[in-house]
Amino acid sequence: MKIDEIQIRVRYGETDQMGVVYHGNYALYLEMGRIEWLRKLGVSYKTMEENGIMLPVVSLSVNYKKSACYDDVINVKTQLKKTPTVKIEFEYEITNEKGEILTTAETTLVFIDTKTNKPVRAPEYILKAIIV
Repeated sequence: MKIDEIQIRVRYGETDQMGVVYHGNYALYLEMGRIEWLRKLGVSYKTMEENGIMLPVVSLSVNYKKSACYDDVINVKTQLKKTPTVKIEFEYEITNEKGEILTTAETTLVFIDTKTNKPVRAPEYILKAIIV
């Protein structure tokens, strides 16, 4: 499945008093990876929402292996697990500059129709972008 990678420099405000990334910030890093993964396919959250589709996270699993610290450059690798249906599932691997795995994670999001607030199948334009 399609893979994308982004790099992020850890900012001071993302860390605790010891200079270690606060665990809750990893969800933001995953979101950044996911948004860029979609953007590189030509799909934006903004356009999806304008077309009546929301994509809320319904499941998040994170495994912390090593700490990321202030001013580290981390690499967020985002990979689609399988072809989307009503849900879209991603796997992530966050590494440091040495290539050491810091974190692995998985998310599941569901396509929701903004008018009915009910799950719907993945829009055709997203499926076409993934297959190309």
